Amino acid sequence: MNTNESGCGGGCTCGGQQAAMTDDGQAAVSMDDAMAALAACSPAAGVAAPAPTINGVALHVDGAIYDSEDLHELACAELLRQRAVELGYLPAMDVRLAPLLDDDAKLSIDAMLDAEVPAKDPTDDECRRHYDANLPQFRVGQSLKLRHILFAVTAGVDVQRLIRRAEDALHELTAKTASPERFAQLAVELSNCPSSTSGGELGWITPQDLSPELARELFYKPETGLAHGLQPRLIHSRFGLHIIEVTEQNPGRLPTFDEVRDQIAMRLTLRSRATALGQYLRLLAGGAEVIGIELAAERSPLVQ
Repeated sequence: MNTNESGCGGGCTCGGQQAAMTDDGQAAVSMDDAMAALAACSPAAGVAAPAPTINGVALHVDGAIYDSEDLHELACAELLRQRAVELGYLPAMDVRLAPLLDDDAKLSIDAMLDAEVPAKDPTDDECRRHYDANLPQFRVGQSLKLRHILFAVTAGVDVQRLIRRAEDALHELTAKTASPERFAQLAVELSNCPSSTSGGELGWITPQDLSPELARELFYKPETGLAHGLQPRLIHSRFGLHIIEVTEQNPGRLPTFDEVRDQIAMRLTLRSRATALGQYLRLLAGGAEVIGIELAAERSPLVQ
């Protein structure tokens, strides 16, 4: 047995992370998230001289090296600054190097975004459809008592061999001849989680105790809701492969639609705003002369 890798919940380090199963906070209504919305096309490596330019304004001094994500944030900030100058939210400046934005400038750009990218309020029907389609996400107080066997994926491991080993163990446990004690025995023999010493037992676990991918599998599947019993297939996570058995359930309580209507409305508003901000930045990039950096862009004109 190898316990130098961690598993999930119950003292293992893949627990203790928020299971970000809702998209609350997906987009803050601010300039900072507008800048981040254009970073999806960024290259992996840092970028050196010559400095990229937006409409002839350099993003940094020649020779400076920026992480690609930081460079894209500079590009988005300069696109927004130039648009704010064009619309009169910021004073015109004769610059060849993109200036740093102080708090007042950021507030002015936020005001511009509020006017240029208004949030769309969802209808009651849209909120109701979201509620009906995502019922497990709104349940509160739910928990599962479970045990698992972790087959950790570590550097140098033969992944195909590890998968076969995990599948063989799962096949043995799902056989009609499997004894009730066999799960704990295999956990002691095979699991790379510290819980192996207690037969894989993790105790009572909430969604917040798990990594997002495990919480999604065990708590938030729309078609099944809370998991129960021995899971019929291997469950993949950032830590490896899991055989999981749910031995008890506490379903918690499902709030009524009226109780969570405001929460849903805010969530859908943020989602709509995030989409609109991304499109707005792509339109700005499409209408600008961008040299030395690749930005997602659309060529349609902005609505005045």
